[in-house]
Amino acid sequence: MAQRYHVFSLPPELLETLTPRNLISRPPPQVSTLVQTAPPGSENARACNICLGATFADVTAQRSHFRSDWHRYNVKIRLRGGSPVTEPAFAQLVDGLEDSLSGSASTDESSDDSDAVKALVSKIKRTSRSPSPSEERQTPLTAVTWFHSPPSTQVGMYRMLFPIDTPAPSYLAELKSIQERVEGGRKWAMFMVAGGHFAGAIVEVSRPAKDQDFAVSSNGKKKPPKPKPETSILKHKTFHRYTTRRKQGGSQSVNDNSKGAAISAGAMLRRYGEQALRDEIRNLLQDWADDIQDCERIWLRASVSNRRIFLDYENCVINKGDDRLRTFPFPTRRPTQSELVRCLLELTQVKISHLTEEALRAQDEAFLASLPKPKATPSSTPAPAPEKAKPLRLTKEEEAYREKWSRLLDMISKGRSEPLKSFWEREGASLGGVDAPIPEWTGDRRASLLQVAVQSGQEDVTRWLLYELHADPTITVPFSSTRQEDEAAHEYDASNASPPGSRRTAYDLARTRAIRDVFRQCAGDHADWWDWFGAARVPSSFNKEKEEARDEKKKQRKKGLKEKMREREVREREREGKQSDKDGEQVEAKPEPRSQDPTAPRKLGGLSGATDGVVGLTPELRAKVERERRARAAEARLKALTGT
Repeated sequence: MAQRYHVFSLPPELLETLTPRNLISRPPPQVSTLVQTAPPGSENARACNICLGATFADVTAQRSHFRSDWHRYNVKIRLRGGSPVTEPAFAQLVDGLEDSLSGSASTDESSDDSDAVKALVSKIKRTSRSPSPSEERQTPLTAVTWFHSPPSTQVGMYRMLFPIDTPAPSYLAELKSIQERVEGGRKWAMFMVAGGHFAGAIVEVSRPAKDQDFAVSSNGKKKPPKPKPETSILKHKTFHRYTTRRKQGGSQSVNDNSKGAAISAGAMLRRYGEQALRDEIRNLLQDWADDIQDCERIWLRASVSNRRIFLDYENCVINKGDDRLRTFPFPTRRPTQSELVRCLLELTQVKISHLTEEALRAQDEAFLASLPKPKATPSSTPAPAPEKAKPLRLTKEEEAYREKWSRLLDMISKGRSEPLKSFWEREGASLGGVDAPIPEWTGDRRASLLQVAVQSGQEDVTRWLLYELHADPTITVPFSSTRQEDEAAHEYDASNASPPGSRRTAYDLARTRAIRDVFRQCAGDHADWWDWFGAARVPSSFNKEKEEARDEKKKQRKKGLKEKMREREVREREREGKQSDKDGEQVEAKPEPRSQDPTAPRKLGGLSGATDGVVGLTPELRAKVERERRARAAEARLKALTGT
């Protein structure tokens, strides 16, 4: 089982070896000639992975190295993507400073930096070249910040644990500072509210500085204290109110603000629940006011509307701009006591991984490759941005020309023959003639006026265009026109159907037989005008005699069908009559001799020689016989109609 560390009580031996973890975007420098070799016999000597593999005989020397300016300088250079230097090279850099200092060692070993390191880092920052676009790639900040401990140990913790204004290079120093125990211990306040559920707690995440409890044995000697957990819950409270609309989501107040106040009984209960929940939370905050003031962090999980319960009200315990306020940097579930405990452990337990430098480098390269590429840096003389296309301003002549085309297409599609003829006499020549292509700016998908008239189903206009204006029927339909719409409105014959993607003409756009006959008539009357049966795709010419013969055949066929229907009805009536006679004979069978006893049961039928077969029956039996007759007659008619 992996060892778990508490963020406020890290082992000192681990803390001393930590260095900030950064993305390793390039391989480590070649240090074969610069690595300081360990003295013989020191196989277990400690080393520094930052300062070119410097080794140390004991822990004291290693700790002194970590506090030296040489190590701090190499750490800062590596964080900026540079290469570390050897100790002699660092000494030369210090000697080369114009405002030389008295020495590279800091007189105050507890300070995090010295004047020499600051001067060298600022000097390199001023003289460094501008990074390339690949080096300028900004890596997004993650919720967890990582530290590296050689040879292959990484520890991570949430950035929210540190003060908000803490820069990333200072995370390590801040981590070391929070290891010190404070008087009274470190306390956190944790609150969650969602869906009418509330959970709150005051927890202690670090024991006080002087927490020594010794048990006294029977002989008067003190026993060693039992280990206490680092975290403990001092106060906690949970409750629930009905505020959420079941299976619909959202609170009642949000629904009222978006759709208006509802007047149902459930809405009134939810409003009451929201008010009660707000009052109970604020009363609890007031009761815990002293403990909240002593807390180092205040963790709050609430929606935008629910945050108003904790902030921005008169005599509020938590101010809106409080620096201690934090949101949980990971997903949380329903506010419960167990969920608060889980979140507390997630925040205070350090994350541990064991990856080698090679594995880390491969992981970083894969991560950098997954990031979006940075935008190209603008040149010294940026090109002027392209101007937005201004709307085309038309002259009066162009506006009049477009107006004529719009009127012409409107009259053709609506079949207004008389205004169309007079308009064409005046403006036809100026528009380019009857075969002039329709301009693209009209948005029409047809190529000629004839195609517009045919697809609109205007027979008179089509006849006028073909006979009087000699419109060209061989002009093909543009391929952008949707074929499915035309085929849905046009019943194609086998001879007229064309494979998808083939050329089509005005005849293919005809939706009715009458318009197709106009083409066929014109092809028969004026066969020399166009290539009707080839380029125009007209299947045949219109022959009046053939059409009359075809119509006559249709009339004869209809007449024959009517006669067959009459004969069938006659046969059905005869069959029904025969069936009814058979039914009557069956019913009119001789009855058995009547019993002298009037109470004796009687059978269906009548006396011999009776005309209707119901003589001598009671009215009830007579009605029953009549119903049987009708039912059998109806069955016979039904069988005759169905042919079974």
